[in-house]
Amino acid sequence: MIYQYFGVFISLIAIILGILRFKENKMTLGMLSFWIFIWIAVILVSIYPNSTNILASMTGIQRGLDLIIILGLFGSYYLIFKIYTMIESMEQEITKLVSEIALLMEEIEEKKDIETKSK
Repeated sequence: MIYQYFGVFISLIAIILGILRFKENKMTLGMLSFWIFIWIAVILVSIYPNSTNILASMTGIQRGLDLIIILGLFGSYYLIFKIYTMIESMEQEITKLVSEIALLMEEIEEKKDIETKSK
């Protein structure tokens, strides 16, 4: 019974923190919506724990806890994939920026060499 209150409490704190991060422009609206959906689902499962058994039987899974674990794994794999693609795009941007900086530094050095030769 106490885990129900704990689940609701933690979920409400997570929703508030998500909204604060969104207001500080540290989170996109899509990610805020995703996390609010997840935390509302946690609240509903905390309040109505038998609902997972109903959903599990509808999907052919035997226990509600198994359904939660499977959904958690899928969600984790989705987030890992999303983070991986973000890292890949950042690496490409960093490589491009480093190349541009190197070219600019080379141009500056060439201009300095020309100026010193003309003096």
